[in-house]
Amino acid sequence: MAAIPFDAALLDGYRAVRETGAGPMSLERLSSVRTEDAAEVPTLDELRRGGQFEVTSVPVPGASGASETELLICTPAAVAGPAASRPVLYFVHGGGYFSGDPRHLFFIKPLLSEAERLGASLISAGYRLAPEHPYPAPLDDVYAGLLWTAEHAAELGLDADRIVVAGTSAGGGLAAALSLSVRDKGGPQLVGQLLMCPMLDDRNDTASAHQMDGVDLWDRSWNGFGWTALLGSACGTPDVSPYAAPARATDLSGLPPAFIDVGSAETLRDEAVAYADRIWRAGGSAELHVWSGGYHAFDLVVPDAAISRAAWQARRSWLERVLAAA
Repeated sequence: MAAIPFDAALLDGYRAVRETGAGPMSLERLSSVRTEDAAEVPTLDELRRGGQFEVTSVPVPGASGASETELLICTPAAVAGPAASRPVLYFVHGGGYFSGDPRHLFFIKPLLSEAERLGASLISAGYRLAPEHPYPAPLDDVYAGLLWTAEHAAELGLDADRIVVAGTSAGGGLAAALSLSVRDKGGPQLVGQLLMCPMLDDRNDTASAHQMDGVDLWDRSWNGFGWTALLGSACGTPDVSPYAAPARATDLSGLPPAFIDVGSAETLRDEAVAYADRIWRAGGSAELHVWSGGYHAFDLVVPDAAISRAAWQARRSWLERVLAAA
């Protein structure tokens, strides 16, 4: 196999992650992965950044009423206040469906900066994790949180007509599933879906999945573990719901405008490209970026690299346009 052409500025970050997290994912590793993630979660006071943000954690009843999910509401202090009508970045964290936290700075730090620049509130949604809580639990939780956000928008100083759902990796898959759910089951009219290196296809069998096996930081082992955790024995079978794996949807019409981006050197490349193409074929709006030499979540691993700054500039431009058009 030919050498994978990683962007040179990303190599040090790639090597550092490979040194600490290389090797296949397994159930035996799950506890240690979650422990490592939990060590990176800041307190609410740390997230306030000395008064730069107003930050509250709200427990929201789940769809069944039998569970609660956390919504972390972060508002720049300069625009906070009950009289405001702020746009909303409704964000769903990554972690392969089996790990992660709505407070994790690895995922939300760049979104906090975007919220401050846009005068928006960032709402980072928690959800129950697989395999203890398989599909539909994670989607039920973030869907319930989205409905709660829209219902309480006025009292929170939010504009329910300017909500963008966003997500990274597994969170990108859940954001895509939310867009399908709102279209089909009801909810706020979303102005956009920001899908960053999204997990969309449980079949884990694209050309890029095979090409990057053992190479990408998120390879077929980790990707397959995540999907199996979420779907159990149904993973890869014809019975998977499009609300679990959006690539399974047969109809991608009527969705909010999408921004989809992915690295050229990552496992999820082909399914992201295919999803954008199918939105176009259905007459929808999708902006697609394939970042040359990027591996999975490269912009979070090496945020100061030129390619990472370019990725955030592209997302920023798209956010400005969809919010201005709302």
